[in-house]
Amino acid sequence: MSRAPMTSRGAEKLREELKDLKSVQRPKVIQAIAEAREHGDLKENAEYHAAREQQSFIEGRIQEIEAALSNSQIIDVAVVGASAGDKIVFGATLELLDIENDTEVTYQIVGEMEADIKQNLISITSPIARALIGKSVDDVAEVQAPGGIREYEIISVRYE
Repeated sequence: MSRAPMTSRGAEKLREELKDLKSVQRPKVIQAIAEAREHGDLKENAEYHAAREQQSFIEGRIQEIEAALSNSQIIDVAVVGASAGDKIVFGATLELLDIENDTEVTYQIVGEMEADIKQNLISITSPIARALIGKSVDDVAEVQAPGGIREYEIISVRYE
């Protein structure tokens, strides 16, 4: 089994979330369950059932994060960038020009667990990242998107 790549920044965010889940969220929900039990009949106790459901979610997320961290290869983006030169590799932050509508977008290529399109973090396995890997500044990448082929010109590549 190959280890999934993850940026050091992404790993740190997951560690912070894990710490919060274990030291803050888990104790809160345990307290909520204890309080709901004091109300008596558990069959019709909505507070109890909601707290148990929340506990299940928290425990599942803890397991998910622990598995992701243990099965990932943490990559220092600055080190990778120093050896990559102007080629696009994992961890690159890119400025792209969408040729069709003449707009600029910025993305960073990250691991699957840390991908978040709202923060312009795209997964290494996404179609756009796969189309960009190995390219350099001024290259044009064709991306097969759901709406058809999109073309992006690479304006800049940096590693931070």
